Amino acid sequence: MRAFMSPSMFSTGRYLKHLGYDVRYVRNFTDVDDKIIARAKELGEDPISLSRRYCEEFHRDMVYLHCLRPFVEPRVSDHIPQIIDMIKQILDNGCAYTVGGDVYFSVDRFPEYGKLSGRRLEDNRAGERVAVDSRKNNPADFALWKSTKEGEPYWESPWGRGRPGWHIECSAMSAAYLGHSFDIHGGGMDLVFPHHENEIAQSCAACRDSNIGYWIHNGFVTVDSEKMSKSLGNFFTIRQVIDLYHPLALRLFLLGTHYRSPINYSVVQLESASERIFYIYQTLYDCETVIGLHKVAFDTDSVPPETLDCINTFHNVSVSSMSDDLHTPVLLAALSDPLKIINDMLHTRKGKKQTKRIESLAVLEKTIGNALSVLGLMPTTYCEVLQQLKEIALRRAKLTEEHILQKIEERTEARKNKDYERSDDIRKDLSNVGIALMDSPDGTSWRPAIPLAMQELQTASK
Repeated sequence: MRAFMSPSMFSTGRYLKHLGYDVRYVRNFTDVDDKIIARAKELGEDPISLSRRYCEEFHRDMVYLHCLRPFVEPRVSDHIPQIIDMIKQILDNGCAYTVGGDVYFSVDRFPEYGKLSGRRLEDNRAGERVAVDSRKNNPADFALWKSTKEGEPYWESPWGRGRPGWHIECSAMSAAYLGHSFDIHGGGMDLVFPHHENEIAQSCAACRDSNIGYWIHNGFVTVDSEKMSKSLGNFFTIRQVIDLYHPLALRLFLLGTHYRSPINYSVVQLESASERIFYIYQTLYDCETVIGLHKVAFDTDSVPPETLDCINTFHNVSVSSMSDDLHTPVLLAALSDPLKIINDMLHTRKGKKQTKRIESLAVLEKTIGNALSVLGLMPTTYCEVLQQLKEIALRRAKLTEEHILQKIEERTEARKNKDYERSDDIRKDLSNVGIALMDSPDGTSWRPAIPLAMQELQTASK
């Protein structure tokens, strides 16, 4: 399976590997284009150095989010010879022309132009998505090579000094590492036109056998129904988000929406994802702890029929949902039943009396763990990530654990003195900042929760 994808398709590579495919995943970096050059000028920095610095920061973010590393990460500046060779081939095939030191692709020479986006050439208005240039044969023609301008990086070429156009780089680099035909090409919805449309045209112009099996495009991140963008000033960086929310909570939040659909960013949604992932890991940690107290060898024949039914149902939903265009929200929702069964077996009188209880817990924990691995949500240890989730919750609440433990002691004393009003006030004060108190025969503990005001907001919106 050969794929040229963005990191937004979070679980594509893992799921394909889970199915047994040998995945060759390529993720390219544009390290020279108009925007990078303009930004470098503002900062007084070399464009390539600026790009390299941001690439390194991007890698850090992808590690935080448990994204798999690609097979290779080509950069434009390292592949100028391949780009020039492809432009030569397009020219030789009569699908491009030169104007001075520039080279333009001729869309009129590719009758299928628009087949991906469904747009017709006559629908395109010059100045919107294509540069206005009177030297073009057709306003929709796009640059394959741009002649050098003062202060810009450049390379030598048969057409003079210059640099690649934006679109040609992806075609050249994907062909270099995957061949002219490969299985999956991914990217943002905003790239369908003109970027991916132009990629198809120039790739086919260079090689008639060029073909992409599947195009997959992720939806936008929105804030109050508006696309998140730098120009609108309504954007958040990954670093800003994970300062207050665990990276795995952010990943769960993103996987909770189908990749083709827009994701509406909100603090309430992140709080909900954070609470949910704490519940998942706490359940599995408790399960792991109980299993560790018993040395039980088991196979599927030793597991009760009702447990097997749950596992089989979950497996069927997992396969059908993920195989149907990676419907991760359906798989996440399907986790509820096996998690509930585990909690019943751990904490209810009836559940603790079930036959083959430990065997059931072991196979359920393994089943859920496998699903989390496919989704990239499996932590190194449950204990470690639970502690991290609690520490970040304290940061959001602007409290220390010592303060909470002190409040628990005060509440315990109030309950002994039958001062239930004081006891309720303490619980509510902590609940207001996202700290839930849990009473059990062993005493009172605390866990992160959605702040009370946000819980009420959620309830009101339903």
